[in-house]
Amino acid sequence: MSKKRATTLAEMVTALGPAPAEQSGGRYLQSPVQERGFTDAAGCHWRLVRGPLDPRRAKRLAVEAAVMSMGDHYDEEAETWFPRFLPEHERPAAWLAARAWFDATDLLVHEAYEFVADDGRALLHIETYC
Repeated sequence: MSKKRATTLAEMVTALGPAPAEQSGGRYLQSPVQERGFTDAAGCHWRLVRGPLDPRRAKRLAVEAAVMSMGDHYDEEAETWFPRFLPEHERPAAWLAARAWFDATDLLVHEAYEFVADDGRALLHIETYC
């Protein structure tokens, strides 16, 4: 009777095949904060200039910034991060909701970051993560 050969860990990993990102030729999609910037759908490049921001600075930007974005929206197929720019009338309520979660010890946390476009416009980005 022949002995059955034990499979090694290396053989098992090889049998699994490449990771999904390797199969698609893509890479793991990081947030605009991790990437230190992003380009929006209109082709405007936004560069991270500071953050996480002090809540007082973030509150000021919620009013003064040309653009405000909150949360993360991904298109997994396109491997692209799409910002959701908030209309001015949504900003006060969005800021209050985000401010309640700054420095939170719960699972959901919000942090504010400032981005600047090539034309000098400021963007307040509230990043949400667990």
